Amino acid sequence: MRKKKQTRDEDLEFVALCQEGDVDAFEVLVRRHQKRMLNIAYRIIGNYDEACEMVQDTFIAAYKNIAGFQRKAKFATWLYAICINLSRNRLKQLKTRRYREGCSIDDPIMTPDGEIKGEPPSNEPSALERLEERDIQQKVQGCINTLDHEFKEVIILRDIQGFSYEEISSMLKVPEGTVKSRLFRAREGVKDCLKKAIGDL
Repeated sequence: MRKKKQTRDEDLEFVALCQEGDVDAFEVLVRRHQKRMLNIAYRIIGNYDEACEMVQDTFIAAYKNIAGFQRKAKFATWLYAICINLSRNRLKQLKTRRYREGCSIDDPIMTPDGEIKGEPPSNEPSALERLEERDIQQKVQGCINTLDHEFKEVIILRDIQGFSYEEISSMLKVPEGTVKSRLFRAREGVKDCLKKAIGDL
């Protein structure tokens, strides 16, 4: 029988230093995880600036609570769980504000240098491919956004971010069987949504 491969948590060395008060070690952890965390927060919230704020809030919360982190667990799992919870709560607030102010949290944002921050960065081989890819990405993300948060989160973590069922289970604090069940329903929901959206391509 093939043994399950054991993966070493490369963050733990820096976590230990952080717990001893080493600020530079925490900056290493920030650099390691901020890009992926931003993608997760963006996918959940749908707004770039709000996602950036959630990433900042996540690191602040992590720094304040890192002394109590049990190194038996994987640091990334603990960190991303904080990000997911904060993003989930922020999304609820934004939905309420969106209806009150009459604006969409999915509106693209123009940066000072002219870059559109309406979706996460991706490889862009050509102008035509970029437009086609962006259109498809927007439709997929739009379908994901129609899902309830418990289904939205699992499809983001599994199919977009590539986390294992075990990691997702730890982040969301639900059994692996529940993760798989939610993922199945999420995929079916996106599939049905895309079938309707394809006619607009």
